[in-house]
Amino acid sequence: MTAPDHPILLCHDCGAPHALPPVLPGHRAECHRCGAVLRHFRTGGLGHAVALAIASTILFITANLFPILTFELEGRAQAATLLSGSVALWDGGYEVLGVLVFFVLFLAPLAQVLGTLYVVTPLAAGRTAAPGAAWTFRTVARLRRWAMAEVFLLGLIVAYVKLSDLAELEPGVSLAALVAFILVQVWGEASLSPFEVWERIAPQTRVAQAANADPERLTACHDCHQVVAGAEGACPRCGARLHHRKPNSLPRGWALISAATILYIPANLLPIMTVVYFGAGQPDTILSGVEALIAAEMWPVALLVFFASITVPVLKLVGLAYLLWSVQRRSAKRQRDRTRLYRLIEGVGRWSMVDIFMISLLAALVQLGAIATIHAELGAVAFAAVVIITMLASDSFDPRLIWDAPLHQAQRQDSSHD
Repeated sequence: MTAPDHPILLCHDCGAPHALPPVLPGHRAECHRCGAVLRHFRTGGLGHAVALAIASTILFITANLFPILTFELEGRAQAATLLSGSVALWDGGYEVLGVLVFFVLFLAPLAQVLGTLYVVTPLAAGRTAAPGAAWTFRTVARLRRWAMAEVFLLGLIVAYVKLSDLAELEPGVSLAALVAFILVQVWGEASLSPFEVWERIAPQTRVAQAANADPERLTACHDCHQVVAGAEGACPRCGARLHHRKPNSLPRGWALISAATILYIPANLLPIMTVVYFGAGQPDTILSGVEALIAAEMWPVALLVFFASITVPVLKLVGLAYLLWSVQRRSAKRQRDRTRLYRLIEGVGRWSMVDIFMISLLAALVQLGAIATIHAELGAVAFAAVVIITMLASDSFDPRLIWDAPLHQAQRQDSSHD
């Protein structure tokens, strides 16, 4: 029997209401309808999360103070830091790419760690939430998918393999700090319960509070998941704009995947970078880069680049188009599987940034004048646009529409029978 003081949640993937039981060790609350994880038991508590956030901050600063990789060819050496790729792209005339790499590799991870520290530290000490804690934690949650240090590490591995036969490469202190930062950050996220943080900032709506409200009018905040009766105005806890469902989800989704599909053509046909070696230039497309890796018998890296840069964008575009089409048809088939497909699309899209990070590193490292130079090309801009637009498209799609469409169809049929 559900106690009236239990917090109530609406599943973020299908909209089903749930009364959450008390948290117990090993507790994992899942949606009974679509299987989404609603709440996890986290070991260590908020104090543990604060300690890991402090460690992440120190490691991130260290990762930016020293060279991450040094490239040496014909007696000349070039060192690159985490920020060198952004600078190289900016200096090469691709300012948009430079700003993008700076944001996802430096600004978003730093803001995420510092924002977590700002919000969680006073809560772990038993004090009230800091001023602006709700807005800050909401921003931290939104930045999580844009913080791509682990994707950069994969791009670094690809760049290392590409250059290893050409010259001598020496990993720097910052590489070890970056790997440690990624591991500690993942550990910190696994130790922190967002539900507990929001509960400390302002309590979640209880079953008794929602008992007299019309179930059809209950709305969950997209950011903090607070349950509110009605879909107008701002969330009383985090201040985000309330919507019963994401506005214009279908037309916005179709517009974004159409734009990404158009850009995907030049992204694959145009060169993404040019390698100049002793005065001879050789432009590379995404596919020719994969072919070169295969020719060098670097099969694992070739498969990785092919999957991340060619397969994933295509699967995202096809998958999103299928989800939009099925919702418009009000299909009631395989709703749980379609929800899983949405989660997969949402999770893998950011990994296509591997090629952009690789180009930024190569452009920063191989700047040896007449001996060797690598610089970005227009195809890299088109490809980066495809990655970002597909990420925005998956974010604009509301998976709850998968479950709404057949329900609305059944309601209309019932009313017509009456």
